[in-house]
Amino acid sequence: MTVLDNRALNRATLARQLLLDRADLPAVDAVAQLCGLQAQEPQEPYVGLWSRLRDVDPADVSDLLVRRRLVRTHLMRRTVHLLTAGDVLAWRSRHAGMPRQRVHGAYRGEFDGMDLDDLAAAGRAALADGEPRTTAEIVRVLADRWPAPDRRALAEMTIALVPTAQAPPRGLWRTGGGVRVVALASWLGREVDPPGPAADPVGRELVRRYLAAYGPAASADLRAWCGLAGLPAAVAAVRDELVSFRDERGRVLLDLPDAPRPDPDTPAPVRFLPAFDNAVLGYDDRRRVIDHAHRGLSVAGTRMVLVDGRVAATWTVDAGTVLVTPLRPLNAAERADVDHEGRALASFLSDGDSDRLRLAAPPG
Repeated sequence: MTVLDNRALNRATLARQLLLDRADLPAVDAVAQLCGLQAQEPQEPYVGLWSRLRDVDPADVSDLLVRRRLVRTHLMRRTVHLLTAGDVLAWRSRHAGMPRQRVHGAYRGEFDGMDLDDLAAAGRAALADGEPRTTAEIVRVLADRWPAPDRRALAEMTIALVPTAQAPPRGLWRTGGGVRVVALASWLGREVDPPGPAADPVGRELVRRYLAAYGPAASADLRAWCGLAGLPAAVAAVRDELVSFRDERGRVLLDLPDAPRPDPDTPAPVRFLPAFDNAVLGYDDRRRVIDHAHRGLSVAGTRMVLVDGRVAATWTVDAGTVLVTPLRPLNAAERADVDHEGRALASFLSDGDSDRLRLAAPPG
């Protein structure tokens, strides 16, 4: 079985994540290719798309949200993602049990003795008219019947039980606004697809889609990305369609036969990643993209810079200036590439009003 080292895996990830070459794709197709973008920070998907596409207009992405072709919802790992409407409808039922379990774990004992099916029915009734509501408004309807749970716990469990979307203006380009949720069935015009057994076509397609966007990868990587523990049957059902490799740890990696696996020496351009980007978070073993010593950055909401395909710096914005802090010394060519890409990002974020960048000294 061929062994793929971290550099080979890195280049495969960059190619599939549209980070090796910017793609000529509409934003909705890019979101589908990536199986969604992490979006708990509402403005971050715009940077993620800018780093991946040759031509992206934030106003067009906002319009896709308004027209309900893109949807903000809790899904993978119970975090907010920006997904296509079709993927939300196809995948929501498969993820239904995981949010419930995670809310239970976060609020131990709060729901003892409660009939959660009754709570789900009451939550659906509270959202039945299709009007977006804040969680506080929903809880006010439910609290008379269920006064015992902490109000925040009651809100989170209701959202875990009832398929919902976060309605605009939340998530629109440069637009503030708190979270207001609306029932997915009302927002998208039909109920989510019903759940099926682990090896059903939806489960098999989820495996294929993950490998197309993240492969080659181990089953543990798939589980880390989606947060689901019940996919071994789906993996087994498509196993004969896949090719196998090993990584440097000896893990078996699966992949689609015709998916891109570029030469490890393929040049990788500097790329600025938004907070919580799935190019880093979409794996159990993230060493193909980030050194183990810096793994904590990937879950802390730190924005990262890829140099030669790997996390080599962090970045923030202050008064229109992109501030880059290296995690290791950068040579002259790398500094020049970071400067060029960072100034382009500053211009994007400011509508051309600023292309300022400040590169801090590396550690030590």
